[in-house]
Amino acid sequence: MTRTEKKVELTCWLLDTRSLWPGTKIAESASEALQLISPEERAACIKKYHIADAKMSLASALLKRLFVSKTLGTAWKDIRFGRKRDPKHGKPCALLPDGITPAPVEFNISHQAGLVALIGCKLEPEDVYPITMKEKIPESVDVGVDIVCVNERNDYRMIDEEGVDGWVDMYAEIFSQQESFDMKYNIDPTGFPLLDGTIVTPGMLGRYDRCCRRDQQLSVTLASGEQRKFSSDLLVDAKLRRFYTYWCFKEAYIKLDGEALLANWIKELEFRNVRSPRPGVPARCSTLGSWGETVGDTEVWLKGKRLSDVRMEIQAFEENFMVGVAVKPAHRMPDILTGFKSLHLEGDIMDFARYA
Repeated sequence: MTRTEKKVELTCWLLDTRSLWPGTKIAESASEALQLISPEERAACIKKYHIADAKMSLASALLKRLFVSKTLGTAWKDIRFGRKRDPKHGKPCALLPDGITPAPVEFNISHQAGLVALIGCKLEPEDVYPITMKEKIPESVDVGVDIVCVNERNDYRMIDEEGVDGWVDMYAEIFSQQESFDMKYNIDPTGFPLLDGTIVTPGMLGRYDRCCRRDQQLSVTLASGEQRKFSSDLLVDAKLRRFYTYWCFKEAYIKLDGEALLANWIKELEFRNVRSPRPGVPARCSTLGSWGETVGDTEVWLKGKRLSDVRMEIQAFEENFMVGVAVKPAHRMPDILTGFKSLHLEGDIMDFARYA
């Protein structure tokens, strides 16, 4: 293995803000933490209308500082940030204390419904600058992460009006025709569970896979020959989860690439062999909810060509969250991409920042 093929060591962190900084005003409940970020970020947090958004914004700022400080040994007060390529719209990046030179780290952050995730890695010198012009310029190391929360915004209201098919059509500018068809009329190859845990497979479902409405009574024949009736609500739930799996993959890739969600090639970016990860369990009392299944065999296609240099992985968290990761180059990445570690505000972040 040559120098430019050295394996990348990924950092994957998750911070749950749902129980942090109680109250209605972030300036009062998180006064110490707010002093640890830049004046600009502090002002942006305080301006947030919803306390939940303010908490995620603050947590994002803290996580990226923690990552840079721990990875490079940079003093907390000396950490600077900028943007790649475009100073206004480019992908966020870390800078050396001079505020100009890119720091040898790559990271990306996502937040949704109270959870904040960071994925990052330290870069080798040759990943930032080629040693000489005679050497082959190495492939850039890029990472992207996205969190989704299924039905966070009460998608049922629109689905009840338009059906799953009409609802998916609302996103026609984002998904290809094949992706849209798959979300409307297919289910995961492994099927979906009934309330008692019995799995309904695509073969059992038959033409009921065209059902896009809730409150319908469906019937399938199990492998045992038993007839089972169930509400189409369960089928719609499975399709909704499948939609958010696609969404998570697409946004994680675009964040890896560093372009906005409405990149002009977004419909030509296709995901195939998509399967939703089985959910974990909800949080119990003060215990952080468990992780569910990981799926990592999804194919990435762009403009009709399969991308061999990109890997995608998605993992379920609790019942409704999914975290998607996109990385490249694929051959330099570890076997597991979603090895997330749950951080605690005081022990992992605040204590470190006070002395870093």
